[in-house]
Amino acid sequence: MRYIFLALALMTISFAKVATIHVEGMTCPLCTMAIKKSLKKLDGVTKVKVKLNTKKATIHFDKNVTKEALLEAIKDAGYSGKIIQIKEQ
Repeated sequence: MRYIFLALALMTISFAKVATIHVEGMTCPLCTMAIKKSLKKLDGVTKVKVKLNTKKATIHFDKNVTKEALLEAIKDAGYSGKIIQIKEQ
């Protein structure tokens, strides 16, 4: 049983991705909260950090989330985004 959990954990890690997105239009802490909330609604997003001072969002997600879905979630919150990088973890 222990090996099954280990195998599942390794599979999850190997399919994880991290995107860094530059977000335009943020002016206050409420902006960062709106973007986080919108991104966390996506199935497969596991962690979101949004920094006002750098105007960047860092999103941890699985293979089922597309970059278009990330950008659309940011757009739905009222902002525009441009992907800086996407890394496999």
